[in-house]
Amino acid sequence: MKTAILIDGGFFIRRYKYIKGFESSDTPEIMAKNIVSYCFKHIQRINNYRQKYNLPPTELYRIFYYDAEPFDGDSKNPISGKSMSFKNTDLYKFRHSLFTELKKQRKIALRLGFLKNSSREWQIKSRHTKSLLDGTISISDLKFDDVEFPLNQKGVDMKVGLDIATLSFKEQVNQIILIAGDSDFVPVAKFARREGVDFILDPMLNPVDPNLLEHIDGLMTIKNMTKKDIVPKEI
Repeated sequence: MKTAILIDGGFFIRRYKYIKGFESSDTPEIMAKNIVSYCFKHIQRINNYRQKYNLPPTELYRIFYYDAEPFDGDSKNPISGKSMSFKNTDLYKFRHSLFTELKKQRKIALRLGFLKNSSREWQIKSRHTKSLLDGTISISDLKFDDVEFPLNQKGVDMKVGLDIATLSFKEQVNQIILIAGDSDFVPVAKFARREGVDFILDPMLNPVDPNLLEHIDGLMTIKNMTKKDIVPKEI
């Protein structure tokens, strides 16, 4: 039996701090190692269950990590009037370093899309909408960090869908674990199950969309990671 683990990278990073043993201050190197360790912990838990019922063990086929390349363009903040290079931001540097570290890890396949801003326009952050509408604040009260440059992720969901379809149709795996929280994956989850694949969702303690919950075979989250769970690269 073989198990593939598919990770929505943006979702994983947002939920990372909710897993005991992981810290939001972790470096890209530590986070990359923890991602692999988290996945091997899934395999260990599944095999503990299968051993209990005298079933043959599963092995990790591959970890597929999906995310978008960090945006490296330039733009001018409409409040401060200053030009901004996204390539110099902490977010860009962190994501770029994380992808570099993930490439060094065992059993990882990176599937990267891209980020795009179609309008080139900045937007006021949503938390200020109500105050602006009721007149509590005015446009002149906004500061440079009260606006954001909206970026849309492109090509990532399509890569997830294609990989699930390929893994299922070609019978490369018997089980898929999807670490995500997006109901957009419902169609491919249904397809995988029709092909006989055991489909497990890990929402990382996030509430599950009922539309997604209906089309999976089980839920499983690793709530607690300790130092002994860290898996060496050689495995």
